[in-house]
Amino acid sequence: MKASKVEQFLSAKEEEEIIEAIRKAEKETSGEIRVHIEASSKKDPLDRAFEVFHLLKMDNTKDENGVLIYVATNDRTFAIYGDKGIDKVVPNGFWNSTKDIIQKHFQNKHFKDGLVEGILMAGKELKEHFPWQHNDINELPDEISKS
Repeated sequence: MKASKVEQFLSAKEEEEIIEAIRKAEKETSGEIRVHIEASSKKDPLDRAFEVFHLLKMDNTKDENGVLIYVATNDRTFAIYGDKGIDKVVPNGFWNSTKDIIQKHFQNKHFKDGLVEGILMAGKELKEHFPWQHNDINELPDEISKS
C-alpha cells in the first residue's frame, strides 16, 4: 500500500522537530499552538482552518489564545488561524507576515522549516501577550493532528 501525501509530507524526524518547536514556543506562554495536516479540502483554507480549530477543541482555551497552522498537502495550501484572544492583540499584518515566511520555505519544499519558523513566530507573540504563569497548564496536546 502506497503512503498518502499526508504521511509523506514530513518524515518522522521532521515531525519530532515540529513537536519540539511547539513545546519550545509554549514553554513561556499560556498560549496553545497546533499543526493539522490533511490531504485536501473543498473549502477555502482559512474556512477549513477555522472548522478544524473547533474540531480540535482549540476554542476551549481559557484565554482564547490558541493558534492553528493548517496544511492541505494535495491542494498545496495552508492557513494560520488565531483565536479571538490572540487575534485582537497581535500587530496589524502579523498573520500575513507569518504566512509569508512559511510560504517562502514551502516554495522551496522546506516544509518542516516553514512550520518551525511559523510556530516560533507565533510563540514569540503569544509570550509577549500571554506570558506563562506558574499555575498554567498545557491545555491541548502538542502532537501534529492529521486527517
